[in-house]
Amino acid sequence: MMTLSEFRSLFHNGLVKQNTGLVQLLGLCPLLAISNTVVNALSLGLATMLVMAASSGAVSAARNFVPNEIRIPVFVLIIAALVTVIDLAMNAFVHPLYLVLGIFIPLITTNCIVLARADAFAAKNRPLHSVVDAVAMGLGLTLVLIVLGAMRELVGQGTLFSGIDLVFGEDAKQFVLHVLPDYRGFLLAVLPPGAFIALGLLIAAHNWNKARAEQRAQLTVPATA
Repeated sequence: MMTLSEFRSLFHNGLVKQNTGLVQLLGLCPLLAISNTVVNALSLGLATMLVMAASSGAVSAARNFVPNEIRIPVFVLIIAALVTVIDLAMNAFVHPLYLVLGIFIPLITTNCIVLARADAFAAKNRPLHSVVDAVAMGLGLTLVLIVLGAMRELVGQGTLFSGIDLVFGEDAKQFVLHVLPDYRGFLLAVLPPGAFIALGLLIAAHNWNKARAEQRAQLTVPATA
């Protein structure tokens, strides 16, 4: 069983302390390439999180039966099989979105976040702990992707949720928010260099907030001593 403190610790690590997008800086290729809209970012984030959760659970369950010398090939084989399932499911049920995300769905197999958590955590912990850790890490990445996608889409097109019809059909176009009507757009925000700039701003904000928290903690200690 997992205690509440362990549960909180795993989610704190995944969302804040070891956030893969802001702290560990892992898996930046899809993060920078596909985060040009909220819908694309959310879709890839959820697909990655599902693969991480399933692969971490499978690796943890099989860890005692896999020789250490061949553990990495076996882990990659498990991840590749799960990515294939996600790839085929998206092709079948959300084909228009599948065409937009393209090669970045199969490339989840080589995403260093997925393999890193499988080898660093799931291979050493029980299945429940490994699945919760993977969900927390995947959720942290997904949140960064959503914020990055919102920033780029808003500055680049003046909208939010553009492309939502790719998931929910033509009728869903009415849910696209035109935040800046008659906005002509800013091409740099849509292109990959815009992703570098936006991610840099997010990392700077995260580090500033962390420094402020540490400063407040240092000021509090003498008062309570």
